[in-house]
Amino acid sequence: MQDEMFDKCKLDVCTRGPLITDNDAGEILCSSCGQVLIEKIDSVGPELRSFDLEQFNDKSRTGAKSSLAIHDMGLATTIGSQDKDASGNSLSGYMKNTFNRLRIWDSRSKSKGNDSNLRKAFVLLDTMKSQLSLPDNVIEETAYIYRKAAALKLTRGRGISSILYAALYAACRKTATPRTLRDIAKAGNIRKGDLATAYRTMVKSLDLKLEPYDPVEFVTKICSMINVSESTRRNALNLLLKSEDAGFSIGKNPMSLVAAAVYLATCTTNEKKTQVEIAKVCGVSNVSVRNLTKLFKVKLGLVIEE
Repeated sequence: MQDEMFDKCKLDVCTRGPLITDNDAGEILCSSCGQVLIEKIDSVGPELRSFDLEQFNDKSRTGAKSSLAIHDMGLATTIGSQDKDASGNSLSGYMKNTFNRLRIWDSRSKSKGNDSNLRKAFVLLDTMKSQLSLPDNVIEETAYIYRKAAALKLTRGRGISSILYAALYAACRKTATPRTLRDIAKAGNIRKGDLATAYRTMVKSLDLKLEPYDPVEFVTKICSMINVSESTRRNALNLLLKSEDAGFSIGKNPMSLVAAAVYLATCTTNEKKTQVEIAKVCGVSNVSVRNLTKLFKVKLGLVIEE
């Protein structure tokens, strides 16, 4: 390959020196005679760094990625708002009027009923993403489930928000992301009962097969919220693992199990946390915590002073 390129070097003084790649100009040069051997090569360097959407649009070579969480999946063509041509020159008055009419017809052609539904839903979803600190895979799964629900017209009579938040909870369950109904209802400013009803309807209509949460996934979150030590967190994890081995955690509310395990762990490390305080953070009743605490002691043979 190099011999074929060096055949372009016709000068007698050329000593066939090493090749030089100029990424800015997109050329490969002979370092001896300066002959351009290949031009307009593809750039394989990284994208320029950007810190907001405007910088990304200005610097990116490829544009934004397609996503289910965008109403048109990011594949639609948009007519730019600047009245300039490709060279940066201003358009004539006649062309400005033409493009204004094209923008109007372009926006009207995209204002379909289902498209409007998805626009509103994914604006809410973007808000929930920041409030609950959700990763992109959960957002994509939520958008996928919501699109299936919208296709079955589950939003009729129930509202967009309740079905969207139910899809979000289903996505969290499917991806093992620890977010409870209480967390989502609080962030979305919706009643927990309404969200639970919409979730049951969605699971039945879409025939979703979702595994229950693993209580272990919530331990770190709860321990951070009540501000306890690392040793308490490890003790709580060990108690939950022992409860799984003993087989009495099956069918129990995961958050109640976490609350009881964390409470017993604080007792072993002499950290002053009450059952009422932990139950409030976990969103369960202190009666459930008290009953499960007794169950832990009986099944595991624990002797812990409260």
